[in-house]
Amino acid sequence: MDVEVFRAVEVVAGDLRDEDAVRKAIKATQMVFHLGALISIPYSYYHPGEVASTNIIGTLNILQACREHQVERLVHTSSSEVYGTARIVPINEEHPLQGQSPYSASKIGADKLAESYYCAFNLPVVTVRPFNTYGPRQSARAVIPTIITQALVKDTIKLGNLNTTRDFTYVSDTVTGFIQAGVSEKGLGEVFNLGTGTGVSVLEAIAAFEEVSGMRLPHVLGPRRSGDVGAIWSDTERSASGLGWTPERDLRTMMETAWKWERYRSQEP
Repeated sequence: MDVEVFRAVEVVAGDLRDEDAVRKAIKATQMVFHLGALISIPYSYYHPGEVASTNIIGTLNILQACREHQVERLVHTSSSEVYGTARIVPINEEHPLQGQSPYSASKIGADKLAESYYCAFNLPVVTVRPFNTYGPRQSARAVIPTIITQALVKDTIKLGNLNTTRDFTYVSDTVTGFIQAGVSEKGLGEVFNLGTGTGVSVLEAIAAFEEVSGMRLPHVLGPRRSGDVGAIWSDTERSASGLGWTPERDLRTMMETAWKWERYRSQEP
């Protein structure tokens, strides 16, 4: 992070489920980007109550505080997981919502609360649904960091379903989408997908990594996770027309950036 930006950031400790803490954090704020959540799908199977209370009640507290303090814009973060395994691809924002895991169900609940505050109280909220964001500093649990970190320390790459299809969107493109949701004159009360519009299988992601790294490792099938969705990628028409947002980075080029980052991180003391 840029030093000047870092110095300008005020970190406020708190819990989304604490109404008073949320209210104090939002006071005198013009725009709120709500990204707080418990996001692990496997974790939601073992701790569904914690995930539901954080993602649903936490979002309710954000909405209520934004209403009380009359913020100019709230950008609420959804997830492509709310669509479940796609019935039709590419997925547009009218696709049915399917709670395939406690996590996805909690995000559907949060999205509907955001919708209700727009409809009932005219809260200026825009909802964005990122699709499989990747890049430097990503959690090691995600697909691309898993591929790279295993290649760095093992002789094989072990993953679940290699035919699972995802819409891998580079982090800087996703960030630009959030910013556009915050400043666009259009879009209040609407939902926007933030994806590339291209489906890439896990096997194809491995091939892209092998191309940029020059490595060739055997692929071993590991256990599949419960609740994993199958084919999923984004229809980008609404985000392009409503937010003026289109992604600019391609997987091949940005995979090289992710590969360099993971190698750098692995050498840290």
